[in-house]
Amino acid sequence: MTGLLFIDDEEGVRRSITRALKREPYTIYTAENGEIGIRLIQQHLSEITIVISDFKMPGPDGLETLARIASINPEIVRILLTGYATMESAIQATNEGLDGFLTKPFDNVELRNKIQEITIRKRLRQFISDQIYQEIKSNPSIMEPRKKTATILFSDIRGFTEMSQKMPPEEIAAFLNHNYFTPLGEIAYRYNGTVDKHVGDCIMVIYGSPISYEDDIVRAIESAIEMQETAQAINRKLQEKNGFRLNVGIGICTGEVVTGVFGSLRKKEYTAFGMPVNLASRLEKLAKGGEILVSETTYNGVSDRFLAEKMMPSIAIKGLRVPVTTYRILGRA
Repeated sequence: MTGLLFIDDEEGVRRSITRALKREPYTIYTAENGEIGIRLIQQHLSEITIVISDFKMPGPDGLETLARIASINPEIVRILLTGYATMESAIQATNEGLDGFLTKPFDNVELRNKIQEITIRKRLRQFISDQIYQEIKSNPSIMEPRKKTATILFSDIRGFTEMSQKMPPEEIAAFLNHNYFTPLGEIAYRYNGTVDKHVGDCIMVIYGSPISYEDDIVRAIESAIEMQETAQAINRKLQEKNGFRLNVGIGICTGEVVTGVFGSLRKKEYTAFGMPVNLASRLEKLAKGGEILVSETTYNGVSDRFLAEKMMPSIAIKGLRVPVTTYRILGRA
């Protein structure tokens, strides 16, 4: 269960919060001031993932308390509880880094919904589309680790290592952010892909988790085609800038993976594990600039939607006894 710490100097308010959340999936901790709350965080570092603190308290106030807690665990969800008289300060605090604020007196239903909304928003908004975010809001349990059939996409820039050795770091960062990560990431979002991670110049996207659709494979390949079209358009513009080229190779594989939130206390991410992830990564490394290579399991599900040619010979993959048949996507049928 998720640990939630509530800090308030009024015992009645602490009891009200405990009653309001007793049926929610939280282990509730309470503290009467900031110092006690900070000690509880230190004692239950891996359990407490949400903290709500009153603004006005004896000793360190809510802002100072939450700031000190952030220095202990920067990934913890921090929410400020405030009265209407201090609303302006609460809004300013949220703008400066807190994850959200609540006002008192509070309605129990509103309180539960607000905590859930702030928590989910903090965890997810960086790597999922708004449509998926709205669905997860109604059922947060779908983020828990589980086995799912998903389609994995890897994208990588050909010749990037050589380019990066010749360019200043600030120019490399601008090139990646503006010409690669942003436009290709937006394409993945529009097709309801979950952008898993950026590793160097590699992008990993999951289709079919945390939310599954009947056309996951179609959307993965459609997004790959649009990514290549976008990359080619950007590459034509880059011809004027000496040294930068956007030649992208893409690999896609479909199969059973384990997905969920994994990581350490300070760094967590939603990701996928399994042979389809390894195979998609291998196909991406084999793809030339402008190519989309897909596994047989991927292409068999959409052979009526896309044109492709069978690649010869089949690919030997470490961990698999039988070589893998792959296809190069030529376009839409």
